[in-house]
Amino acid sequence: MMWWDGGGWSAGGWLLMCLMMVVFWGGLIALVAWLVQSVRNDANPGLPPGSPTGKADQVLAERFARGEIDENEFQLRRDVLHAGDSRR
Repeated sequence: MMWWDGGGWSAGGWLLMCLMMVVFWGGLIALVAWLVQSVRNDANPGLPPGSPTGKADQVLAERFARGEIDENEFQLRRDVLHAGDSRR
């Protein structure tokens, strides 16, 4: 009978193969996460990710979309948020 010894692979060979699979799949998952994050940041280039003004703008826009505030209140609050903002 052939290959009864595991095909010549020792325990170290199997361990190395398992480790390389973890590295491969981890790298692939990290690459996909990086691509998704970069596409997401490109969608809103004017504001850095996680900026307080960006989050406030998002909450304000969501409230306006749900109809909780009218257009005048939306404009007023947005102007107050960006009063000291040099990007506008």
